[in-house]
Amino acid sequence: MQKRGLGRGLGALLPEVDESTDQVNELEIGRISPNPEQPRQHFGEAAIEELAASIREHGVVQPIIVRPDGDSYQLIAGERRLRAARRAGLERIPAIVRSMSDAQALEVALIENLQREDLNPMEEAEAFKKLSEEFSLTQEQVSARVGKSRPHIANTLRLLNLASDVQQMVREARLSMGHARALLALESATVQKAAAERIVSKQMSVREAEEYVNALLGRVQRRPGQKSKQRKDPQVEEIETRMRGVLGTRVKITGNTSRGRMEIHYFSQEELERVVDAILMRLDEVNGFGE
Repeated sequence: MQKRGLGRGLGALLPEVDESTDQVNELEIGRISPNPEQPRQHFGEAAIEELAASIREHGVVQPIIVRPDGDSYQLIAGERRLRAARRAGLERIPAIVRSMSDAQALEVALIENLQREDLNPMEEAEAFKKLSEEFSLTQEQVSARVGKSRPHIANTLRLLNLASDVQQMVREARLSMGHARALLALESATVQKAAAERIVSKQMSVREAEEYVNALLGRVQRRPGQKSKQRKDPQVEEIETRMRGVLGTRVKITGNTSRGRMEIHYFSQEELERVVDAILMRLDEVNGFGE
């Protein structure tokens, strides 16, 4: 697909339907195919059924937008209305037919969906990425197109760095965007997934999730105005990192490699037992009892 610049917002691409000037056609639903570039992957069953009930009583109030596709039509905007009309048992649906190139249809589908509020964060991230890549847009230009702030776009795009299992949990609304952003601090996909599952199972708030992730990383948040502590011996930091990897919890070492104190943190009786088992297992291996 040839890349090109965008016009001036969705209004320039897809003006509001004006039934006084736009011809509304009653098209056979069976001749309308979905848009393969539809950013939205999840359509809530309850919302579709509610819309279908309204359509049964009042009909389809706002026409969908389609473009010619051979002897049939391809949907450009209005997939929920089309799905609900099918659910309601309609054979025909009011539609506006507009001629559009592949690039224009993609552009409209992405922007029309991104200007709605019910995309899940992963669908939004994928749509931002596609809009940026297909049309060579900066984050500032994407912000202008969809009416969302550049920091929101940047933070949403970062979700694509999450482990695939964690992304799926966001799609399923088991994790909020706030939870997901906290997990981005964990570089290991395995650790991300384990932490995400714990956050879900313990029904942590976003603040609790942030504290939990910080504990895994061994961070101590400084109060405003508090001076930063002197950097630790790199060898001590390496040992802390290795211990966190072995025990799966926060480990803090105060001192140096010759003398000091090691603190191992736990956040429940279950986690305490797991940490103790991990330590005893390592001791057995060192003493040869596991042979």
